[in-house]
Amino acid sequence: MGTFYIDITVGNPDGGDTTSVNALVDTGATDSMFPSSLLEYLKIDPFQRRICTMADGRREEYGRAIVSIGIGGLQLPCPALMGPEDTYLLGATTLEIFDLSVDPIEESVIERTRIARPL
Repeated sequence: MGTFYIDITVGNPDGGDTTSVNALVDTGATDSMFPSSLLEYLKIDPFQRRICTMADGRREEYGRAIVSIGIGGLQLPCPALMGPEDTYLLGATTLEIFDLSVDPIEESVIERTRIARPL
């Protein structure tokens, strides 16, 4: 699957400023990741430290925080890693929270269709 970017907003779930960013959609990443400096500017503190295995096999430790992410007019709290500069990544956990799937042909995220089955 190819990669693509979408416009989202990132903010503090307790209120305050939000920032518009262009984030890489990466279904292979568990959590979303944004620059530590951005999250610190938004007054977001990590609630834990996480050791993550990167795509190239390196293991890195990052702070993990709850951020408010906005996609298509909906704003929800999501876990995100406090990463290096210029890292704007939308991971699988955020897509799940928003109930979104990836359309690689149109390079977009789409609402998942749910099929209800009677009990």
